[in-house]
Amino acid sequence: MAIDALRNKINSMPNRPGVYLMHNSSGEVLYVGKAKSLKKRLRSYLRHSSFSSPRLRKLTKEVEDISVIRTENEAEAFIVEARLIKLYQPFYNVELKMGEKYPFIKITAEDFPRLIITRHKEDDGSMYFGPYVNVKQLRQLLRIINRYFPIRDCGKIIGDGTPIQSRPCIRYSLGQCPGPCAGLCDRREYQENVADIILLLNGQSSELVSRLRNRMDRAAKNLAFEAAARLRDAIRVIWRFSRQKTSSLFLETSSDELWKPLLRLQTVLQLRTVPWRIEGFDISHHAGKETYGACVVFEQGLPNPSLYRKFSVSQRDAPDDFRAIREVVFRRYKRLKEAQDAFPQLILIDGGKQQLRFAVEALEEAQVEGIDVVALAKKEELLYVPGRDEPLSLHRDDEGLKLLQRVRDEAHRFALAAHTAASRRRFSRSSLEDIPGVGKIIASRLIAKFGSVANIAMATPEEVAQVKGVSILMANKILEALKGAKDGKQEEQV
Repeated sequence: MAIDALRNKINSMPNRPGVYLMHNSSGEVLYVGKAKSLKKRLRSYLRHSSFSSPRLRKLTKEVEDISVIRTENEAEAFIVEARLIKLYQPFYNVELKMGEKYPFIKITAEDFPRLIITRHKEDDGSMYFGPYVNVKQLRQLLRIINRYFPIRDCGKIIGDGTPIQSRPCIRYSLGQCPGPCAGLCDRREYQENVADIILLLNGQSSELVSRLRNRMDRAAKNLAFEAAARLRDAIRVIWRFSRQKTSSLFLETSSDELWKPLLRLQTVLQLRTVPWRIEGFDISHHAGKETYGACVVFEQGLPNPSLYRKFSVSQRDAPDDFRAIREVVFRRYKRLKEAQDAFPQLILIDGGKQQLRFAVEALEEAQVEGIDVVALAKKEELLYVPGRDEPLSLHRDDEGLKLLQRVRDEAHRFALAAHTAASRRRFSRSSLEDIPGVGKIIASRLIAKFGSVANIAMATPEEVAQVKGVSILMANKILEALKGAKDGKQEEQV
């Protein structure tokens, strides 16, 4: 790739965390690195003449292409980088090739300790937790800490708590730092958060919950209900996390097994890189009504429901799954591009050649490049790949195929669940709100009295008119409308 083309590619990259892979002219991975900002880090390589290291100057001269894997945060980038270096063994990754180093959480030994993600344990008096090899659980930990036990992560020297600046940084406004730099919290209060974090990282959930419950009771007695509610929420989150946590948070027990199907997919589909993140799409509708699109996300071969998304699709005429796929894929990646959020390495479409074509067109319309797409057809389980005339047929026991089937089936389940929930809402309240003169308030009163639309339909006009705001004339109108909806539904089922 010419230097101008490489520069243009780098300039289009986001100012977000991620991992980058540098390739030579034959596609071999020369180097894997992580970055807090992909664009800034990769731009630095364009100034290779200023590098003092001959090794770096040689590397930048050999680079012909760059691919990236966006991550949610820098901690996740640490893990992805380590796994990819272990996988590819790039020539220029000297340090990590010699020994796999997953990230630690470090609590510094300062008056106002910092939380840092690092790959090196040092004898500096700090506390280290990890190493962490499971992205999902590390991400959950950091979210819990940022939301309920915030401490600083900046490098400012604060000392005894004397303010060193008049205003705190943006993290204070976001509730992710108590603002010791501006004297907005005392040392005792700050250290209480640090002690809570240490208990959480040590896995001492019961002791932590006990501390929080005592604080919650005190807050309630002092009529500080907002603080008590926050502590209650923290307790619930910690219990939920402790139930989900497994030993894989600290020890890599099955990561090799998880990566086998990912590597298999990279080989058979000739993907640009390992499909660390796969997003699967499916469409669900009933007789062309309430069409929903579903997007599910798998990371390291495992589902991550927190990233699932559903889309309500507008269908003007007859149901059209092809255009529904196009709309959903376009909306998904247009939004991700605008927000500079992480893209997947592979998109899976439930369907065949035509569904694949509409998905590819959607990506082109959204001006999104660099994502591989594949469609998986039911029954024959054939794989359709862009630019290939004939579909791929893998053995039913193939690990890569089984992973794609899991993604496809999960997308189907999620799409069906979205449609079912919408139908339930429509027949419980929205069907009432569709009746002229019946708004949300009256619909709520009717449901509160009768329990369901079916019970309302079986009531007499006099019974319906007992609801506040409903006259006998409106009651008759409601019952007639519900009878018409019931008759129409029976016709559909014939």
